Amino acid sequence: MSEDEPAASLPLSLLLIGAGRFTQDAANRALAERGDRSLRLMGALGHLVHEPGLSYSELARRAGVTAQSMQATVVQLERVGAVARATPAGRGRTAALHVTDEGHRMLGEMRQALAGLEEPLTEGLSAEERAVLTAALLRVAANAKAASAR
Repeated sequence: MSEDEPAASLPLSLLLIGAGRFTQDAANRALAERGDRSLRLMGALGHLVHEPGLSYSELARRAGVTAQSMQATVVQLERVGAVARATPAGRGRTAALHVTDEGHRMLGEMRQALAGLEEPLTEGLSAEERAVLTAALLRVAANAKAASAR
């Protein structure tokens, strides 16, 4: 956005992309400060907490990455004891993945790291405006999910 272009004239999609990129970069920095953590790892853990037993392929679909990329993510999580597979490893076998106690602890730590990002993003907004923004973003996310399923 240039200085002479008013923000109100920009498409909402561009505003969301800009805010999303800033937020994603800030989130990855906050997580990296706590060690070898990232949104990629947090996302995989979050999906598995909500739906234990997902396979690499299903987890990859939900995260919007390739199965190979997700496999590397899960291997990293297995190495630190955050995820365990309920089925034996082997080429062509479906891995039923579950979050361990360590994974739950790690996810809680990552959520805590991201909690501090909200204040600078919503500075100057009243509690009511924050509630309206939250509701609107939840609706936008649901609409985006529904549109991508079509």
